[in-house]
Amino acid sequence: MVKQFLEAGRIVGTHGVRGEMRVEPWCDSAEFLKKVKRLYFDEGRTDAGLIASRVHKSQLLIRLEGVNSATEADLYRGRVLYLNRDSVRLPKNRYFIDDLIGLTVQDDGTGAVYGTVREVFETGANNVYRIENERGEEFLFPAVDAMIAKTDIAAGILFVRPIPGIFNDNAETIAGEGKPDDAD
Repeated sequence: MVKQFLEAGRIVGTHGVRGEMRVEPWCDSAEFLKKVKRLYFDEGRTDAGLIASRVHKSQLLIRLEGVNSATEADLYRGRVLYLNRDSVRLPKNRYFIDDLIGLTVQDDGTGAVYGTVREVFETGANNVYRIENERGEEFLFPAVDAMIAKTDIAAGILFVRPIPGIFNDNAETIAGEGKPDDAD
């Protein structure tokens, strides 16, 4: 099920004495989050009253309606902010992590089903998907263009082109390749 409101970040503290708050972004960057003009509390049920936002280092500084001092701002510490997916445009072949969790992972060539995406790790070079099969085995899959054929959020399927051995398929065959015969 596609969620309309997605977690955008958490208020982690105050900044200055005039009610500005520091937000730890849970998306690509503070710059990405700054483009969002309306943020919400309570899983999208309450408009946060965003007045202004600006990037400071790796965080987003925000001002909310009715918050005019550091003391008032501190009351919001720990609150999670949400964004409405309709207010954000993602580049082609980019997806919300919430939409990737739960996708069935299927081989684009053979149709073999490898499991379900359970978690997405953000690394410096590329994301890594933690995939779990029905036996509870876990696999780490690099989310690189060469290995992802298609992402179909509506159908709930991630079509992949895995390198041999990544899902323990044919692991014995791969390990045995190139070995000389023992027969004399």
